[in-house]
Amino acid sequence: MKSLSATDRPSAPNRSGVPAEARPDTEKKPVQSAQPAPLNPERRKTPRSWETPPAPVVAPPFDAYESIVGAAELDELRFLARELKGKTVKMVNSTAVGGGVAEMLNRLVPLLGELEVPTHWDVITGGNDFFEITKAFHNALHGTPYELTQAAREIFLSYNEQNRQRMQFNEDLIVIHDPQPAALIGARKDSHARWVWRCHIDLSNPNPQVWGFLRPYIEQFDAAIFSSQSFARQLPIPQYLFYPCIDPLSEKNKDLDESFVQKVCDEFGVDRSRPIVTQVSRFDRLKDPAGVVQAYKQAKKYVDCQLVLAGGGASDDPEGAIVLKEVKEVAGNDPDIIILDLPPWCALEINALQRASTIVVQKSLKEGFGLTVTEALWKGKPTIAGAVGGIPNQVIHKLTGMLVHSVEGCAYQIRYLLTHPEFAAQMGKNGHEHVKENFLMTTNVRRWLLLLRILLVEGKV
Repeated sequence: MKSLSATDRPSAPNRSGVPAEARPDTEKKPVQSAQPAPLNPERRKTPRSWETPPAPVVAPPFDAYESIVGAAELDELRFLARELKGKTVKMVNSTAVGGGVAEMLNRLVPLLGELEVPTHWDVITGGNDFFEITKAFHNALHGTPYELTQAAREIFLSYNEQNRQRMQFNEDLIVIHDPQPAALIGARKDSHARWVWRCHIDLSNPNPQVWGFLRPYIEQFDAAIFSSQSFARQLPIPQYLFYPCIDPLSEKNKDLDESFVQKVCDEFGVDRSRPIVTQVSRFDRLKDPAGVVQAYKQAKKYVDCQLVLAGGGASDDPEGAIVLKEVKEVAGNDPDIIILDLPPWCALEINALQRASTIVVQKSLKEGFGLTVTEALWKGKPTIAGAVGGIPNQVIHKLTGMLVHSVEGCAYQIRYLLTHPEFAAQMGKNGHEHVKENFLMTTNVRRWLLLLRILLVEGKV
């Protein structure tokens, strides 16, 4: 797999002085919490910001990133874009809101346009039957069991054909994101464009039936892009490594006034005088929100803390409401578990909750990359995450975060970090620098410009 990273992965700092992970003390008795009583759940009213979407946020201009990455990096991007002026790009995915892909495209598209590489973003349409199948495909490509039926094949191809007929593909580069629109490659015969498949899914152990069905379509592309080295497949086309990224100036990641952070916590009934453990993710079984509740309950026997589960759904994920109900049942009536089903426009509220958190958790069972991990690291938060998918590219165990493999491991790390605050704070600083070096939007723009030069200027793959 070819990497278009701007720099080699930074060498790990000297680990001397980092405390070794001790085994949990099985002799230790559970403590009786003497902390203040939790806030009354009745205070948790639905904020007005949930009810009506705010006005669209204007994307920050290209020059605004100089305060984050410096003038030299922006000059490099302008240089890379010089020979690409007027080249056109179309990005196609399955949803305009919800999930990391939509968030990245919301920033990538205008930035490429500002560099005079006109970029258009299209979203495919489909019925509930289509998105139920593509959600099953998504889970199956992550390795879950699934029996692919002829009816599912026909529904998938039928909606792809409908989208192909209503779309135009006149751009120089067509980028198809993930499996939902993969069969749009059928339009290639009518297009002069180069076609790239951008896969954000962990394909290290895919369901053989679903991958066997999709693979003939993927092999028709000019190149494929994956989020981790371990996701690469045996394909007859070139493969590239692109790390997903966050925008440090977006509503979800920009600096916030302390007064706003406090206001959000007050609205949601979060007590900032006590430790806060937070997971931000869609209500998806592969994000294991129920496992996070179980880990919290185990840790709570020894350390005082609250748990915040903040998330929502996406238009291409019909399972969210079912999983949310399951999580509420596991949580029971614990007043220190705060479950927030947020609409997709609550990026500022998510930002505030992450900044208020003592620890951020992302206990995924499968994960393409996990941008919520990136967000937490950028904010300097001690982070505990599942050792799956692309997460280990971000969380270097005991250096930039803690990797876990089980509910028990997650519970232990919550206890450990809450009782070792100096180590937790240093790990948070390391995580911030790791994101700045590797996972910001400007680095992502550089990778796309390099790929465009390879495909459209040099004529190579």
